[in-house]
Amino acid sequence: MSVTDNPRPATFRLLVVPGVIVDRWSRTWSQRRPATVLELVPAEAADAPGRMPSHADAGLVRLPVDRDALHAIPLYTEKTVVVMPRDHLLTAADELTTAELAEIGAPLLRPLDDVLPRTEEPPAAEDRPATTAAAVELVAAGAGLLVVPQSLARLHHRRDLTYRVVTDAPASSVALAWPRDGHTDLVEEMIGIVRGRTANSTRGRSQPQAAPERPARKPAGGTRRAGPHPRRRGR
Repeated sequence: MSVTDNPRPATFRLLVVPGVIVDRWSRTWSQRRPATVLELVPAEAADAPGRMPSHADAGLVRLPVDRDALHAIPLYTEKTVVVMPRDHLLTAADELTTAELAEIGAPLLRPLDDVLPRTEEPPAAEDRPATTAAAVELVAAGAGLLVVPQSLARLHHRRDLTYRVVTDAPASSVALAWPRDGHTDLVEEMIGIVRGRTANSTRGRSQPQAAPERPARKPAGGTRRAGPHPRRRGR
């Protein structure tokens, strides 16, 4: 059997950063593009934008991104939460503020892969956990608290930990991004899926040109005058 008998299926590569759930979008893709494999490419949030287009056609990434290199459509902004032991005194509150976190005096861990926008200077690198996963382990050991997007708190869930929303903390936004010179039909399909367009939506797609109208044919034997037909007289 020759290689051409089994051609390699078309593939659309999509970067996905930690915390982003794509199950629903993946199912929709398989329904609308069954002949094109959706390949999910895991990527760390800081590395994802730079991996397009060499490693992926588009990506579900965290903002901000370089708008000179990438197009980006913001999809949603996450709630920010503080992760803490289940027996911590702050669990008595349903929601918290940054001032209340400061009053408690517990160290706020800030991992090197932190994705929240910050205005203050970060602590020295040697004082920071390498990853969010490592920071969660330190929270479980009672070494401090961790402020992260809610999806990351769920991703690193542990039975001995819980979290509460921090109402005035910085928030992280997720976007669909793709290279400025890489807007293809498949990218447009993914845009439609994440934006909730129906399968019949034609927005953003090239439309077939309408066939030119054909001139009406004249009836054989010349043109008849409008009006009632004369009645035939009986014999």
